Amino acid sequence: MQKFELLSPAGSMEALKAGIQNGADAIYLGGSSFGARASATNFDNDELIEAVRYASLRNVNIFVTVNTSVKETEIEELISYTDFLYKIGVSAIILSDIGMASLLRSRYPNMEFHASTQISAHSLNDVLELKKVGFDRVVVARELSVEEIKKICDTVDIDIEVFIHGAICVSYSGQCLMSSMLGERSGNRGRCAQPCRQSYKLINKTTGKIIDVNGNYLLSPKDLCSIDNIEKILDTGVKSLKIEGRMKRPEYVAVVTSRYRKAIDNYIENKVTTNKKELKDDLEAIFNRKFTSGYLMSKNGSDIINLDKPNNIGVKVGEVLSFNQKKNKLKIKLCGKLSKGDGINLGGGNIGRIIKNG
Repeated sequence: MQKFELLSPAGSMEALKAGIQNGADAIYLGGSSFGARASATNFDNDELIEAVRYASLRNVNIFVTVNTSVKETEIEELISYTDFLYKIGVSAIILSDIGMASLLRSRYPNMEFHASTQISAHSLNDVLELKKVGFDRVVVARELSVEEIKKICDTVDIDIEVFIHGAICVSYSGQCLMSSMLGERSGNRGRCAQPCRQSYKLINKTTGKIIDVNGNYLLSPKDLCSIDNIEKILDTGVKSLKIEGRMKRPEYVAVVTSRYRKAIDNYIENKVTTNKKELKDDLEAIFNRKFTSGYLMSKNGSDIINLDKPNNIGVKVGEVLSFNQKKNKLKIKLCGKLSKGDGINLGGGNIGRIIKNG
């Protein structure tokens, strides 16, 4: 039986430990330089040494992102940094610069290199070319379907990695220049300002009239969730299943990792995952911008975009039955579980206190 790798994100040491303690086989993280998530907490060199030590004691791999476009003036600095990563024993380096990959391959013949999703490998030919450059693994573009991924896995003899959960890009990963054009912050340099999450109006160019599309977030994608389709993804023959989220809290990493761990183990043992609804409910509760099965299941257009809200929408726990304006009181009927410490969103206003059964 094929061994599937569950790959979790870490933007901090706490998140790394949360991923490992909840079943991750590998962790991907960024150092203080050359990572595509410059605004994450990230790891300084001492923390990288500690991360590798902590993970290796638990038989977990550490992959380090060096996946920004590199300037000529930065080559020496990058080589110095990858020398350090090689020396401390990271399991693999994730790269998005093909020129640097070729240079580093001759420098470290035995080092494992992964082609970042930033390269936008969206075809069989792309993957074959990346293998020639010297990559051991390709993180295929998030815009591929399971059928396309299966075709690639059936044809190539290098590892294929695929995103299964988290944020998706409105453009091809690594090809979006919107942030750099609007705000001079390049996503390909790790500084994406996420303009796709902003509010926009759709205007008829001929008449100048605003077109009502029942929402303002015209470019904001939903979050990818693959629990419902985990068998189809595993059946493609991929090596690694990747969770997005180096900007997320340790609690998020813990919940998402543990739920996919259960789904994957269930598949390996039974060829089917039985408790999908329960797992999906937990994933929704920790964070969601509404879920989509994404391009993996050939979804597009309105199936991908959440017009209503660009951030966490939470889960429905009840309905407002009545509102007493004089007393400023709401009567709510719960349809879900509410626990002490939960945040409640009513679409505006603050809750002073909750009275149950008088």
